[in-house]
Amino acid sequence: MLDPIQGPSEAERRASGASLILNYPTAMQFPAMPSPEQIVFTYPPDEFEKFVEEWVPALDSLYVRVERQGGAGDHGIDVAAFLTRRGLEGPWHNYQCKRYKGTLAWSTAAGEIRKMFAGVVTGQFIVPEQYTFVAPSIGPSLQQALQRPISTRKDFVEALRETTDKVITDLGPRMRREAEELAADTPFEIFQTVNMKKMLQQHKTTDFWVKRFPPESPPRPAVMAPPEKPEPREARYVQQLVQVYAERWPSEASTVTQIAQHPTAGPHLRHQREAFFSAESLRRFGEEAYPEGHFEAIVKDIYDAVVDVARDDHPTGWKRLHAVTSQAISAGLTQTVFAQHVRPLDRTGVCHHLANENELTWCEGEGT
Repeated sequence: MLDPIQGPSEAERRASGASLILNYPTAMQFPAMPSPEQIVFTYPPDEFEKFVEEWVPALDSLYVRVERQGGAGDHGIDVAAFLTRRGLEGPWHNYQCKRYKGTLAWSTAAGEIRKMFAGVVTGQFIVPEQYTFVAPSIGPSLQQALQRPISTRKDFVEALRETTDKVITDLGPRMRREAEELAADTPFEIFQTVNMKKMLQQHKTTDFWVKRFPPESPPRPAVMAPPEKPEPREARYVQQLVQVYAERWPSEASTVTQIAQHPTAGPHLRHQREAFFSAESLRRFGEEAYPEGHFEAIVKDIYDAVVDVARDDHPTGWKRLHAVTSQAISAGLTQTVFAQHVRPLDRTGVCHHLANENELTWCEGEGT
């Protein structure tokens, strides 16, 4: 005969209330989320161009329109900002996006500048009033070159006469001379770089910021510890666990009293109850800090991941229980801002929440 499960009295709950909280250090509980700067560093080139396209309008309210043109045949224009409706035939600014694993060096920037001059002499556009190199990290060679615009222009024109860059050699002799003359007459002060921190500050003023960088998630409170005795709300899942122990150790762990003294069943039951209350803490946190349905989405993900394992043939309830909880711990979850708070113990606890609702059972013949 299995022992009935009775919760503590109201007086006992009040007396033990202070001990129900596990005071884990916050830094251990909640790993830091990546900063916006770190997130931008992970963008592939195409996504980085989209980010720049979102940022540019925040720079100048006088821009008539901003267009992303990056791709094959872009003539060195990634994002163009127009000051008049004449587009590339009137005053405009070029934002050249370079997303590399390393820093953006002068040698790479010089190649883009050659491409720009080739585009002008072939009639694709006029020289932009401003040409900004946008990259997560600007190398010292580019910074130093742009700090010395007059001498950099002189060196650039000399190198242009000797270059074997196909974008210049394909121009032919006449247009190549035009490109060299144009470079010699262009003030290199138009070329500049932008600091990533400043970019992010300006991007924050746009409507795109919240979509790209959702507000930091609130910290999850400390996890509730289970009361010393099971409460009535735990009855179903604890009864299922008692059945598992009674099946495995029929003469040694068939009652709650025996289980408490058993070297394996006792610690196991305590750990499963900790898992149940960990998931309960997650549920309450989700209800208080997030829109409705976030915790339920986690439960659905875990249920979908484990239900076939639970329905499979297992020699004992003990084996089924461990197969299901192992699957729950390794299951993939839909990535949401709430999912970051889910810990392995929560996943096991969700299985017991499901068992408490008879959605999962461990022993043959159990359930409704």
